[in-house]
Amino acid sequence: MKQRRALLKDPLRERYLFNRRAIAAAVLTLLLIAILGSRMAYLQVMRHAHFTTLSTNNRVALQPLAPTRGLIYDRNGVLLAQNIPTFSLELVQERVEDLDATLALIAELIEVSEEDIERFRHDLKRQRRFEAVPLRFRLTDREVALIAVNSHRLPGVEINSSLTRHYPQGALTAHSVGYVGRINVRELKELDPSNYAATTYVGKVGVERSHEAQLHGSVGYQQVETNARGRVLRVLERTPPTPGQNLYLNIDAELQRTAEQAFNGERGSLVAIEPQTGAVLSLVSVPSFDPNLFVNGIDLKTYQTLSDSRDQPLFNRALRGQYPPGSTTKPLLGLAGLELNQITANDSLFCRGWFSLEGDDHRYRDWKKRGHGSINLTGAIVESCDVFFYDLALNLGIDNISSYLGQFGFGRKTNIDIGSEASGLLPSREWKRRVRREPWFPGETLITGIGQGFFLSTPLQLANATAALAAGGKLMQPRVVGATEDPATPGPVPTAAVTLEEAAIRYPANWRRIIQAMVKVVHDSHGTARGISSGLQYKMAGKTGTAQVFGIKQDEEYVAEDIAKRLRDHALFIAFAPADEPKIAVALIVENGGSGGAVAAPIARKVIDHYLLGANQP
Repeated sequence: MKQRRALLKDPLRERYLFNRRAIAAAVLTLLLIAILGSRMAYLQVMRHAHFTTLSTNNRVALQPLAPTRGLIYDRNGVLLAQNIPTFSLELVQERVEDLDATLALIAELIEVSEEDIERFRHDLKRQRRFEAVPLRFRLTDREVALIAVNSHRLPGVEINSSLTRHYPQGALTAHSVGYVGRINVRELKELDPSNYAATTYVGKVGVERSHEAQLHGSVGYQQVETNARGRVLRVLERTPPTPGQNLYLNIDAELQRTAEQAFNGERGSLVAIEPQTGAVLSLVSVPSFDPNLFVNGIDLKTYQTLSDSRDQPLFNRALRGQYPPGSTTKPLLGLAGLELNQITANDSLFCRGWFSLEGDDHRYRDWKKRGHGSINLTGAIVESCDVFFYDLALNLGIDNISSYLGQFGFGRKTNIDIGSEASGLLPSREWKRRVRREPWFPGETLITGIGQGFFLSTPLQLANATAALAAGGKLMQPRVVGATEDPATPGPVPTAAVTLEEAAIRYPANWRRIIQAMVKVVHDSHGTARGISSGLQYKMAGKTGTAQVFGIKQDEEYVAEDIAKRLRDHALFIAFAPADEPKIAVALIVENGGSGGAVAAPIARKVIDHYLLGANQP
């Protein structure tokens, strides 16, 4: 028995097995320690920067800071667009016990529209519970006081101040300066998300849109320490935003006011340009609208009132209105005839009140039923004889007319620096074949010669062509913005004038003859604009025009009094002064105004008087 126990117990073997197991355990332990050590070294040494950044991001957030938008002034320093402090009503959701009850109480104290509440609830879903969400913008002093007095009943309701765009001139410069509005989904995709991270507004039309990059500035940032829920505890570091540039426009606000008042409630447009530089001195489209309505979001009822109005106040007639230029193009057609040797200054024809093509019994009538009798080019411009220009247009042909008038900018955009302009239409044989798939007919050449038919021009194009004629054929790019100013560097920097084209005037004597004829339009006893010459202290060159709204039959007579106001002819007038050294060129249209000489010309007289003689002129 004892011997068997001795055989079962082997201390040497047991010690051997124990040592092997101890060594294996030690090696495994050392291996695990090595693995853990290497991992710790990798994480704490090799990946130190990465995890430090992650750790910092858990407690430090980068918040964007919106830049201050640049200001807009007129040429004399009159403020056209500014940033004013306004008060907004905001709610912090986590501090509001009963949201619906709070909204109902606010609605009892101040006006809150359904659109405000709908937008508020939409924004509420996208914000964290401790962040303030705006309900109403631009509170009045009375509304601020009402909320403040009842603040004990409105936990979680705050009044905060911020800068809001404001247009002190209101409707006066709405179609040139434009306005800003809230960034929509489409714009959000087009804008730089980093630079607009803290901005909720962007330019929509006019200068505000075309010069958005200059006006907006550059976003700033601040590092803030936050808790686990994202609430800001303190500001660690701040990089201030760069404010936008200030803009000085070529537009004269007082000249603009004079022009708008001169329309006296009529619909239409006026553009005034400095001939030698292309500077736009006035850009009027009436009726207009208050751009301040759009800044914080216009309510549906007000917008529908504006958009559904028959007078179309939202439509920029100066840039997008396309009208037949009528007889205002006769001086240019006369210049084309002289330059292309189709007529001479002494050539004349007999006007009997109508013109007909050979083999065609259709009569193309003159505005003067009994005709003008024997008349030459100067007389035809002074008295606006249609028959003379029917004959001249036929001799020139549509190809020459289209080519020559194209040098003065008709039929294409002027590339004005605020964009959104229409191109007008300068008809040609090629255009009609391409667009209408029809041949060109001689009768269409005749009516093109008096600025009718397919021929369409914007008031801006007509003003720029007038300025080019005043400048001896030099076609400039119209410019609304005259200078920019960096807030960090005092002093405006002028924008450079840009020449688009030099119209081919081979013989200056021909140009001078046309100018002399245009002077007689205003100052001669037979001129169609002689009514504005009384007391005129300078020489003005001008040309009246009338554009038909609808055609009348061969055997019918146009009687304005028998026709509805909105179907009457448009009244047009172009002018520049002083005639011998032009400083201002004007083109305008009065929709359904009738006579260019009686209705449109007096408006131009008031505008040019103001510019050349001062604001105190009668």
